[in-house]
Amino acid sequence: MDPTGAGVDTNVRRRIPRTDAVLRDPRLLHAAARLGTARVKSAVHRAQQRAREGAVPPDAVADTAVSLLPPSAGGLRPVINATGVLLHTNLGRAPLSAAARQAVHEAAGPTDVELDLRTGVRARRGRTALAALRAAVPDAEAAHVVNNGAAALVLAATALAAGREIVVSRGEMVEIGDGFRLPDLLVSTGARLREVGTTNRTTAADYAQAVGPDTAFVLKVHPSNFRITGFTRAATVAELAPLGVPVVVDIGSGLLAPHPALPEEPDARTQLAAGAALVTASGDKLLGGPQCGLLLGREDLIGTLSRHPLARALRVDKLTLAALEATLTGPATPTDEALRAAPEPLRRRAERLAALLAADGVDARAVPSEATVGGGGAPGVTLSSAALSLPERYARPLRTGPVPVVGRLEAGRCLLDLRAVPEADDERLAEAVRAVEGR
Repeated sequence: MDPTGAGVDTNVRRRIPRTDAVLRDPRLLHAAARLGTARVKSAVHRAQQRAREGAVPPDAVADTAVSLLPPSAGGLRPVINATGVLLHTNLGRAPLSAAARQAVHEAAGPTDVELDLRTGVRARRGRTALAALRAAVPDAEAAHVVNNGAAALVLAATALAAGREIVVSRGEMVEIGDGFRLPDLLVSTGARLREVGTTNRTTAADYAQAVGPDTAFVLKVHPSNFRITGFTRAATVAELAPLGVPVVVDIGSGLLAPHPALPEEPDARTQLAAGAALVTASGDKLLGGPQCGLLLGREDLIGTLSRHPLARALRVDKLTLAALEATLTGPATPTDEALRAAPEPLRRRAERLAALLAADGVDARAVPSEATVGGGGAPGVTLSSAALSLPERYARPLRTGPVPVVGRLEAGRCLLDLRAVPEADDERLAEAVRAVEGR
């Protein structure tokens, strides 16, 4: 009898293969190259222990070890975003384009990120990505990139307004998510806030009365995750530009130029053309790129920001620069394709998938749906869409399956909205649904 009390006799224990023999299995050799030898060896030891306990037969140790291995060395799992929220913060916001993913892959090894290969001397970091950003926003004299949108605003406040005043409307003192509030971020830089106007109405005269010798800049913040309607008034950049101090505009969602699907969403080109001295934005929202913060505007201000010591702490890595440049110069991003998707093709996709799944015995129906932009962009805007409607009990197994699918619950059903799902993923989506019932 097994001295551990597992009830496995000595002969069975002798049949458990040695570790080195199991590691020669071609599947595990391949996994070791992908995941590392230590992780594979640990899986083998766990499989051998299961055999000692009688949970699996000795000749199944290799198969068990393979089943215990994760799909990748990282802990993040790719998911299919069927929530109907195009820029879902919990799912990493904008999915990168194929061009951006390829650029990240190519930049993963040694690159010329700070080297001029022609001369062999040090060059400006990320110069080609910055040139692409300038080309995308011709009204900007210069550009700088940091690691996220909040960092862009923090750098601007630190470099331009530490110990001085920032004039900002009370109606634009927003909370940006996860409990972080704009006033707290700005005050942490050493700047003082001069609040003007009221929650619903702030005029150019309110700003003009507050501007004085100690004013570093006037700040305009787009309330990107809420809307105030009714008796409202907000001063425009064109009205504020003549006040004699820089106007800094945080557009938030990263739209570089006007978009036909989002006519009310502010964009960098329009704000700069109206007289903004500096525009800050996020790169992983409507731009459809990697997480980063964009600063665009006057050359003297960008120069001050880029030379500030904090800029070194907030700089982006080569992978972000590569993805950003490919996003700017490559084909349409998945975010833009989702924004422009027409309702009728989405309806046809939903009907085709529903018919295929219904033929397999799944309670699947095609239903109209409403998608949103999300990620702090285009508040209140809905986009006509289509979805697969499944029983509510499908939600959890879909999230935890081999190909995680994240939908939403509505009126007792699990809806899989197709607007943010590339058509190329339709079959993967269907297979994930079939797998819930083992079909």
